[in-house]
Amino acid sequence: LRMFQAKLIVTGDDFGYCPRRNQGIVECFLARAVSNVSLLVNGSAAAEAAELARRYNIPIGLHANLSEGSPVCEVLKTNSSLLNEDGFFHGKMGFRTALSKGLLNMSEVKQELKAQVDLFHELTGHLPPHMDGHQHVHVLPEVRNVFAEVLEEYGIKYTRVPVEPGLRNCDWIEPSLMDFYVGVEEDSLNTVDVFTKHGIRWTDAYIGLSTMGKNMSVSAVQNAIDTAIVEVTSRVPTHPLPQHRAVTIELMVHPGYPSIPPRGGCGGGPDDFSQSWERLHELHTLTTPELQSHYRARSIQLCSFQDL
Repeated sequence: LRMFQAKLIVTGDDFGYCPRRNQGIVECFLARAVSNVSLLVNGSAAAEAAELARRYNIPIGLHANLSEGSPVCEVLKTNSSLLNEDGFFHGKMGFRTALSKGLLNMSEVKQELKAQVDLFHELTGHLPPHMDGHQHVHVLPEVRNVFAEVLEEYGIKYTRVPVEPGLRNCDWIEPSLMDFYVGVEEDSLNTVDVFTKHGIRWTDAYIGLSTMGKNMSVSAVQNAIDTAIVEVTSRVPTHPLPQHRAVTIELMVHPGYPSIPPRGGCGGGPDDFSQSWERLHELHTLTTPELQSHYRARSIQLCSFQDL
């Protein structure tokens, strides 16, 4: 592998989910294992997370959430197409099903996204430099258009396009999860034109699906980074990288200590993944000295979206 200088944004997702998630993410940031965070403003510990970001100067963006827990927009909390019969969002797969059946009102989606940006601003004192989607809802049909409009209206420059180089070759990912990931990838590819048209940007490469939870290891992270660098630098030169420019990569991670119910979640209590040991496994892996020295040896600089 030739020495390409890469800028790596390691984003800790779900900041604000619960106090133990916040604690784990802050520890990773202080250990220089995470360089950026994505805040769930409807998370049960969102205000605390915003305060921690301020205290430790952690670069923070918005993890827009339309699928887990409760909306933040008052008007939509009682009677809206975004809610199931229990009064919560439809869930990761439920949201997709409702969308495909044409049951979601896009003006309500827009209203909720704007309410989340406004709440982010209220909590942090600034607009998010980047905004992505919890459970990748932002790349779904119709939603992607509304999402792009909101970003353009607020002048939010960066987002995430979850297409991971080499994903389909990762034979350790269980088939049901792989089906979901391939769907996310397909939706993401169909989002590129929409985001481009609205002047929204993202990193040269995205990684993190193949390294989630129990699948994360030092070598898995190293391989994902190497695969991404090779893929970006060997792209057909319709968009050649300027000689001096580093490859930019976002690595999505989910470190933290396991949530202990009833604390945590976005209004409906914490989900299984949040209560599992897999979050702690990510925390331990990311803070391994071996990974840190790999970054140095490969001249990979950890940074945030503001540094691009």
